[in-house]
Amino acid sequence: MLERDLKGRGITDPRVLKAMAEIPREEFLSDAYRPQAYDDGPLPIGLGQTISQPYIVALMTQELHVDGNCEVLEVGTGSGYQSAVLSRLAKKVYTIERLSELFESAQAVLSRLGISNVEFRVGDGSCGWPQDQLPPGGCFDRIIVTAAVPKIPEPLTNQLAEGGLIVMPVGYGALQDLVVGQNKKGTLIERIVCSCRFVKLLGKYGFEG
Repeated sequence: MLERDLKGRGITDPRVLKAMAEIPREEFLSDAYRPQAYDDGPLPIGLGQTISQPYIVALMTQELHVDGNCEVLEVGTGSGYQSAVLSRLAKKVYTIERLSELFESAQAVLSRLGISNVEFRVGDGSCGWPQDQLPPGGCFDRIIVTAAVPKIPEPLTNQLAEGGLIVMPVGYGALQDLVVGQNKKGTLIERIVCSCRFVKLLGKYGFEG
């Protein structure tokens, strides 16, 4: 996986590669899909959701440029795999999931792996993290959304620190644009990285359920 699907496709950040090597992807899958854990493709995790392909996880993580001082918000916990990878790079990860069954499963896996710098919450991630429970600085250094949105949710950009980065799939169709935005003096400067395919983010500032 590391040589063929990550390094072979342009993932060069050594910290991202190390994190991907350390996190056992099979732990986030049911027994039926464990033999496919290191194939470069998405896999079902139940409730109509998927665990993203390793390349996309690595690409989004690399585009975030996370360091050990970063407070990271993840919208869409899903299996918890992306949370686990980020936990190896960030000071703290705050992750929010709409589906309580996935929330509980992801929390259990990360606990089993001894990961303690991830805070979980059930809720509508398109609305961001509760205002009264934000990190000490009052905003996040990095934000990642792991489901497609029709446009970048305003509540998320409002919680992004000056100079901070946000990465998410944006678009209405079966294919979306993977967008990176940087907050520069209150204006989000956006660029498109590539096309991608994600399930839809349901919520007030996402898609209707």
